[in-house]
Amino acid sequence: MKTFNRYAHYLFTLPALLLYAVFFLYPMVNGFLYSLSDWDGLSKTSHFIGVDNYVRLVQDDRIRNSLGFTFKYALGLIVLTVVLAVVIALLLNRVRRFQSFYRTTYFFPAVLSMITVGLIFNQLFSQALPAFGKAVGSDVLSRNLLSNPDLAFFGLLFVSLWQGLAIPTLLFLAALQSVPKDLLEAASLDGATPWQRFRSVVIPFLIPTLNIVVILSAKSGLTAFDYIMAMTGGGPGRTTESVGLLVYNFAFQEFKFSYASSLAIVLFVIIAIVSIVQIRSMSRLEVNA
Repeated sequence: MKTFNRYAHYLFTLPALLLYAVFFLYPMVNGFLYSLSDWDGLSKTSHFIGVDNYVRLVQDDRIRNSLGFTFKYALGLIVLTVVLAVVIALLLNRVRRFQSFYRTTYFFPAVLSMITVGLIFNQLFSQALPAFGKAVGSDVLSRNLLSNPDLAFFGLLFVSLWQGLAIPTLLFLAALQSVPKDLLEAASLDGATPWQRFRSVVIPFLIPTLNIVVILSAKSGLTAFDYIMAMTGGGPGRTTESVGLLVYNFAFQEFKFSYASSLAIVLFVIIAIVSIVQIRSMSRLEVNA
């Protein structure tokens, strides 16, 4: 009986470990093995080709363009999400009347499906916005932004921010509640300006939340798929073809399953590296704070 009690906690973790192994570890290992073959996703047989797929990735201009777009999209999403979420959280934190109403209303976009949001804004950009542009006499707005190679990026980024700001804002709003009021009052009595109080008192308490928001935004940007699939399909002229969409196109449109697997492995490594670097750098700031 003592032996059972000693190891009982391992039995409670067994279901979670099995699910993790079946739905994460096994697909990941299997995907890596596929990336070392020439399987097209349909044939019953495949051949081992080693790292040939990875060599092709380095030489593929389409992948380089896709990586460039993805990194630009992720960087824009991270910066704008952090800045806008902090600003909106500060504004909501100052609201005294109807707080629950404003917070619930602001959180509403987060519960919608990404595909649904993408399809709705696709219609807005293609139908409603051009009609509005013609009414006000604007040449830029009178055309579908998503059909313009120079503006499609900003249309996608706007939609991502419209839906993606809700959760980061609520996280920052919760973090603002943890800032001791006596510290703010003491800083105010010492003659600190609002900016000095925010920089020296508020920001240190936001660092842990900032860490989480940056990781979530980076992951969302680097794995962008839903909005792009619903709104542009990677166009016009593949200018908005993200790495996530490219993996899908290679596997299910062009039947290059092993090639798509190798690109997915590379994307996994990139996300892991970015997350590790970001966590370590933000941890230093948190300790200093």
